[in-house]
Amino acid sequence: MSDRVVVYTDGACKGNPGPGGWGALLRRGDEETELFGGEAQTTNNRMELTAVIEALSALAAGSRVALYTDSEYVRNGITSWIHNWKLRGWRTADNKPVKNVELWQRLEAAAARHDVQWHWVRGHVGDPGNERADRLANRGVPGGR
Repeated sequence: MSDRVVVYTDGACKGNPGPGGWGALLRRGDEETELFGGEAQTTNNRMELTAVIEALSALAAGSRVALYTDSEYVRNGITSWIHNWKLRGWRTADNKPVKNVELWQRLEAAAARHDVQWHWVRGHVGDPGNERADRLANRGVPGGR
């Protein structure tokens, strides 16, 4: 299945809010690509979302993607919550504005370009792809590791 891309993403934040980073590991067969970046003032959830957006944006349209994230916020948001948020005009069930709405909209658009299977993986328990994505996210934090 060399036409499938396996993606691991992670976000990191030193303080919440504070300096944060995002990282993504993309694998297609034996080929690997590492992506990372960060922001001086952000939140962990923003970095988790940004990691997925950047990873999906780096792929050619129409890619088959198995995406692994340790963020239940991202996985549940994109596979479940987003549908009702949109029906309610980007408001939550208790009628509050959805946080990070611009990132959710970017994620939805990026995901729509691909056939994505969303997977949650427990973080920091030795999964090699998740551990590499975590290291990349920490590399992306402005001002150090």
